[in-house]
Amino acid sequence: MTAATHSSLFPQVPETADAVLDGLDPEQREVATALHGPVCVLAGAGTGKTRAITHRIAYGVRLGTYEPNSMLAVTFTTRAAGEMRGRLRQLGAGGVQVRTFHAAALRQLRYFWPKAVGGDLPRLVERKVQLVSEAAGHLGIRLDRGELRDVTAEIEWAKVTQIVPGDYPAEIAKAHREAPRTPAEISQIYASYEQLKRDRSVIDFEDVLLLTVGILQDQHLIADEFRRQYQHFVVDEYQDVSPLQQRLLDLWVGERDSLCVVGDANQTIYSFTGATPDHLLNFRTRHPEATVVKLIRDYRSTPQVVHLANGVLAPATGRAAEHRLELISQRDPGPAPVFREYGDEPAEAEGTARRVRDLIAAGVPAGEIAVLYRINAQSEVYEQALADAGVPYQLRGAERFFERPEVREAIAALRSAARFGRNDSLLDGVEGLPAQVRAILSGSGWKPTPPAGSGAVRDRWESLAALARLAEDFAKATPQATLAHLLSELEERAAAQHAPTVQGVTLASLHAAKGLEWDAVFLVGLTEGMMPITYAKTDEQVEEERRLLYVGVTRARVHLSLSWALSRSPGGRPSRTASRFLKGLRPGSGSQVARAAAGGTATPSVAAPGTTVRTFRGPIRCRVCGKTLIDGGEMKLMRCEDCPSDMDEGLYERLHDWRETQAGRLGQPGYCVFTDKTLMAIAEARPDAEGALARIAGVGARKLRLYGTDVLALCAGQELDEGAAED
Repeated sequence: MTAATHSSLFPQVPETADAVLDGLDPEQREVATALHGPVCVLAGAGTGKTRAITHRIAYGVRLGTYEPNSMLAVTFTTRAAGEMRGRLRQLGAGGVQVRTFHAAALRQLRYFWPKAVGGDLPRLVERKVQLVSEAAGHLGIRLDRGELRDVTAEIEWAKVTQIVPGDYPAEIAKAHREAPRTPAEISQIYASYEQLKRDRSVIDFEDVLLLTVGILQDQHLIADEFRRQYQHFVVDEYQDVSPLQQRLLDLWVGERDSLCVVGDANQTIYSFTGATPDHLLNFRTRHPEATVVKLIRDYRSTPQVVHLANGVLAPATGRAAEHRLELISQRDPGPAPVFREYGDEPAEAEGTARRVRDLIAAGVPAGEIAVLYRINAQSEVYEQALADAGVPYQLRGAERFFERPEVREAIAALRSAARFGRNDSLLDGVEGLPAQVRAILSGSGWKPTPPAGSGAVRDRWESLAALARLAEDFAKATPQATLAHLLSELEERAAAQHAPTVQGVTLASLHAAKGLEWDAVFLVGLTEGMMPITYAKTDEQVEEERRLLYVGVTRARVHLSLSWALSRSPGGRPSRTASRFLKGLRPGSGSQVARAAAGGTATPSVAAPGTTVRTFRGPIRCRVCGKTLIDGGEMKLMRCEDCPSDMDEGLYERLHDWRETQAGRLGQPGYCVFTDKTLMAIAEARPDAEGALARIAGVGARKLRLYGTDVLALCAGQELDEGAAED
């Protein structure tokens, strides 16, 4: 079983509904076939959640359970929505609506506004910074560029958490949130901003959600019309839903239960924008009858990377940590993660650039390498170092691919050739779609070999090369494709912002890297004050920083490097320290996590009284058939539930009777002593020493101390002295 990461970009459409399920693992198949009632998918990083939910939608459509136009799937980025639309087309379910929350709400608002309010929808202001600046100016408050950005973000947070200007000071105190200006000033700017919008008859993106909520809430006939159209809902990245988005979702769904949500509380990294995992964590409380499926088979990363990711979360606290998903890698072993300490930031950047260049020389494509940092201001030194090393790079979050001038020009040239190709001398004697595309691009000055160095010339070449590679992939999947077919594909991708891969090293912030993956990832600048960031004061804020590092680690498939610098500039005082999150993870620290990440064996250690030792292991496999185990009960037994058992039935009965006696004396249920599965595991293993008993899942240090003597005596066939046992 493998993930779909490196599969063809244009696979053949499955011939039947059942064929849609081909290639899914048991848990993904469970998701795909759970077509009715509320469904909650708890999906760890790299476990194929998008694959599972797109196959669920496609299976329901192909089976006839869902009408394509009655399904609405929402996610959080245009890129993710485009990717999901593309996958659904490839599965034969192209009519399903897949949009971001804002895009879906805006579409509904434009449609229903004339009926609900009359007239045209007010103009949408895409960038509110200028209006916020004017609003502050009307109050005599001057904001520098940084303050303006932060105050704008604060207004956005207030709106998605449904806080009105007058309530802002009290609510920010409850949230323990640090404001960029005094709460009173922000409250005034917020109120002035809202008045300015009303005076100019404009709305912002948050208003799109608020107005849609208002119409669906107050206009019952419109709400009924919407619900007749859309009857089934899927929400991706559900841990990132804000209170306002949840309110809109509740109005969409109404009293029905055809809702599927997908998320991972331990990837909640956008709380500063109003996102909260509470809706995901409370889903089973709100929907007790929900089908819940956990995806923990990691197809993305090697065991070494997965061990480190699990180790990052191991010390986590808080509610999200209580629902952590411990991933199990399904890949072959790879190289150990590398930890590097440098004297200063330029040395760290130069060292990173050298290692990037070495990976490229070893055959890793530049487009499969990323350098990730905490804040965008850290990028400049890495841009310079990569340029000096002759390594091409691209900034994530820069200009969108299909909006680049060279891409627009190339598509216009392709469109012209598709219409008048017979009269285009560039295509004389050129056969095959890839060759035709290369010929047309050559007319724009493109050559098959890249230019030397980096900068704008190299960026232009990389953009056009990405179009040439896309044409090759498209032609392989559809041999009869023409330029017109390719243009149709490009138009759909442009509408979805589903860009082809540009072959350059990606430079991005950790937040911008969410949802992406690379063969090699360099996590840089991991010092105290940067990771966690210096303004993370509360325990909750620090834990979110830990989750951010976890997201960064889980972006890597094979190669992972973590580095930090002791000073900012050469010759500076080496006063910095490595991030607290790396404690116990670095090789040589003596931790089991560090040894496992390095490919070593985790050895038992003696725990201090009252503490728990967590052992990090690779995939747990059935001792009978060798299958990877993911069910907790099966892991305790070390075998599949339906594999043959060699349990000593008599010993199991004696253990069971002894457990009931112990539980009765304690006034607790039997499972508080040992669960049935643990008793079965003991009866199968028949341990003869404390070490062997301690290795059985469910027998921790405390229970070994309390019950070890009795259990070993029973395993040896001895009769217990009840009085001694009671003492």
